[in-house]
Formats: sequence, C-alpha cells, structure tokens
Amino acid sequence: MLSVDVTKKCLVGEGWSPVFAANQIQDALQRATLESKSQVGSIFQVLNTKESPPTYFQTNKFTSAFQEIVDAYGVAKYQEANPGVYTIITFPFLFAVMFGDWGHGICILLATLYLIIREKKFASQKLGDIMEMMFGGRYIIMMMSIFSIYTGLIYNEFFSVPFELFAKSAYACRDSSCSDSTTEGLIKVRDTYPFGVDPVWHGSRSELPFLNSLKMKMSILLGVSQMNLGIFMSYFNAKFFRNRVNIWYQFVPQLIFLNSLFGYLSMLIIIKWCTGSKADLYHVMIYMFLSPTDDMGENQLFPGQKTLQYV
Repeated sequence: MLSVDVTKKCLVGEGWSPVFAANQIQDALQRATLESKSQVGSIFQVLNTKESPPTYFQTNKFTSAFQEIVDAYGVAKYQEANPGVYTIITFPFLFAVMFGDWGHGICILLATLYLIIREKKFASQKLGDIMEMMFGGRYIIMMMSIFSIYTGLIYNEFFSVPFELFAKSAYACRDSSCSDSTTEGLIKVRDTYPFGVDPVWHGSRSELPFLNSLKMKMSILLGVSQMNLGIFMSYFNAKFFRNRVNIWYQFVPQLIFLNSLFGYLSMLIIIKWCTGSKADLYHVMIYMFLSPTDDMGENQLFPGQKTLQYV
C-alpha cells in the first residue's frame, strides 16, 4: 500500500479517489494524525496523470445490489454508460415474467418489507449465510415481488387460481346444457376482459396452448427489446468515444443480424395479435429459408410479406 520515499524519512501512498471524496480523505488524515499523536502531519496532494481512471459508480443501499449483478458480468470502462440503471427495472421484471402470481408476490413482498423496516436491527447483527444474502438483496426481492404482483394480475393467477377481479368473463355458454368452460361452444357476450387474461381460459381445454403461446411470445418481445437496448447502448458508447470502427463493424452488424430474424419475428407477433390472424409463425420462419418462393397462403400476415422476406 505504501512505499518508502527516496529520503527514507516518510511513506508515500498513491491511489484513486472520487473528486467529491477529497475533503473526506483530508479529514480522515487529520483525525489519524491527532489520534496517533504524530509530530509530523500527513500531506494530501492531488496529482495530474494521463492514465485512465478506474470506473466508479456511486450507489446507495437500493442500487448497490443491482450494480453488483452487473459488475459480476463485467465492469464498464471509464465514462461508459452504466447498464446498472436499466437493470433496476429489467432484472426484476424478467423474473416476474416467469414468476407471475400475485398471491405468491404478496407473500414475498410482506417478507421483504419486514426486512426493510427492520434493516437497522438486521444490519447490526451477525446473520447466517442465507439470511445475509437475502438481506443484502432485499430491495431486489422487493422489486421482484412488486412486478410479480403485476404480471400475476396479467396472467390472472392467485396461487394458480383465476379470479374475476376487473369484470366478468367476456364469454358464456350457448345454452343451459353448457356447464363450465371446458365445454365447447362458448360465445362472446360482453366486451373483452379489461386487464389481463380472461378467467374463462383457466380450466379450459385450450388453457395450456393459449397461455404457453402468450408467455412465449411475451418472452420473445421482451428479450429482443432488451438485446436491442444493449446494442444501442454500445452505439452511444462508441459515439461518445468517437470510435467509428465500433459503430460500423460492431453496432451495425449486430443490429442487422438481430432484427432481421428476431426483430422480424417480433413484428409478426404484434401483427398477428392485432389482426387475429391464424398464421403459423413457426411455419413462416422455417420456410422463409427452406422454401422462400412457395405460396404463403393463410400464413401471409400483410401485403408484400414475401418480398420483405426475400430482402
């Protein structure tokens, strides 16, 4: 940490520190001098250097755990954009997409709020390994639980049980002989369910195909959006450092390769949802490469689709 001066009469230490911490360092050196009763005071001097400083992101008790997740994969270079800011939302939300149940979400939220309310007490105690890990990530778990409640309301699942929270189901049986939602022949008698999945899907014969398809398509849209976010962040980093090579030979190829396949698939998903088409997207994506000249038939979602796929 310290090296001996050429005169061999004092010790010299060099290091990096944030600009705002200069006064704190001086105060710490003064206290050390007084407490050690040294006759020679410590000297603090700012040195000019051409070396690139190490990366430092100022965090607090809420953002520190999210920043540690990002740093586990790699630390951004000095003056690069910090992806930890976006991770505060994307990480817990992507978890909630897989863990969508507002009953379980409420239970986790209550447990996490207890840790947050009593955080001063827990911080002063020696905790076990598992408890210490949970306490350190209490704000991450809180965000996960909040988003799980939100996605659980979308999936309409409360401990895997559906509820008619916002309105009655938009579908009903054709006649009195139809006893439940597993019977074929339901008709739409009301407006579309205002928020989330219509409860009539739960318990029906089409429950798994419908919900699995919904969650898979949602995952594709969210995953492609997150990957595009990372690609555009690399563009702004390259633009900031005026690195034209990274823009043309990294950003542009990544953007083209990702969106020519998965971006196009995301567009097809949105069009299919908006139009109610019966097109098979698996068939569209596979035969776009195997048989690009074949007639698309009912798999055509919009005019000029075949021409676009040629390109």
